[in-house]
Amino acid sequence: MPWNADNETHWLAIAQRYALEPGPINLENGYFGRMSHAVQAQYLEHVAFINRSNAVHVRQRFEQGENETIRRQLAELIDAAPEAVTFTRNATEALQSLIRNYNRLQPGDQVLISDLEYDTVKGAMRWLAGYRGVEVIEMSHAHPASFDSLVQTYRDAFERYPRLKLMALTHVTHRTGLMMPVEAIARAAREHDIDVILDGAHALGQIEFNLAELGIQFAGFNLHKWIGAPLTLGFLYIAPERLADIDPDMGEFHYPATDVRARTSYSTPNFPALMTLPLVFEEHRAMGGAKAKGARVNYLRDLWVSRVRPLPGIEVLTPDDPRLYCGITAFKFVGRDQQVMADRLLKDFNLFTTTRVGASFGTCIRVTPGLLTSAADIDVLVNDITELSSD
Repeated sequence: MPWNADNETHWLAIAQRYALEPGPINLENGYFGRMSHAVQAQYLEHVAFINRSNAVHVRQRFEQGENETIRRQLAELIDAAPEAVTFTRNATEALQSLIRNYNRLQPGDQVLISDLEYDTVKGAMRWLAGYRGVEVIEMSHAHPASFDSLVQTYRDAFERYPRLKLMALTHVTHRTGLMMPVEAIARAAREHDIDVILDGAHALGQIEFNLAELGIQFAGFNLHKWIGAPLTLGFLYIAPERLADIDPDMGEFHYPATDVRARTSYSTPNFPALMTLPLVFEEHRAMGGAKAKGARVNYLRDLWVSRVRPLPGIEVLTPDDPRLYCGITAFKFVGRDQQVMADRLLKDFNLFTTTRVGASFGTCIRVTPGLLTSAADIDVLVNDITELSSD
């Protein structure tokens, strides 16, 4: 296959489709992705066109059918029905809408979050305590994690807290890139009549999955990380048979209660960004989709982890079980201030990473290669971590 993960010539050609600002080697590609030259050019064309045409095009064309065509293409991306998805500005907005409007909770019920959830998801679940009278159960995952330990941790929680009705679950954790065994956890949750709201922000575009096969009925996603869309685009998913369990958002009336689009606020969206999505989806598919992108970033991840894990004074925090990792992986310099070490990677070696906090094991340094990352960049990372580990 031309897109073999280790085919540097192929991936260099892919990288040349993107603009790259001179500066540090960017190993923080998990924040948001890049638009290709072609996507950026079309986006800017749409910005200029909408600025010229204003409401004339939006009212007469976009709202009269163009938006539905784009929504159907979005649904095809995740193999879902069009009536199951609606656009949001990002995954956070989608997940907050799902949590806020979930209507099956009664005072005294329990909801579950772990230390690896995104902070805005934790905040939304905690908000339910004050406004719905529920108890928030917060648990931490044991480290190091294994497939079985992760599933068992949830099974133990389900048994210990019999009033659990709702839980948040992150497919790929933003702190370490740990990929949760979603299907097994969701199956266990169903056995206890617990609904799962899935945070798919980091999963879409680098992991192949099917929501129906995973047993997921509520989820939120980003389109600006691994799909290559402009910023301000995400979406939520509700299995059509479960739509009635999510109320219209704050009395939203622009769409009927039978329409998933009523589950998020009606507002003036970024029309140029939405109009660019057909090209974004086309490029994603032409590149090989999540299968190709995921294989590439996993290959780069393995290049550095296999050489750094044995180093004294280094702890890689993400397991090597292929069921539990993707391109994102975190590590720490044992006994050191991780922010200081991340700053040294940047100042001394021109490597840009980021620190993440909030997990039970403390602060870590997250490394996320992207489609523009080369094997030579990974060699630099390995050499520099090796040097710093021996300081």
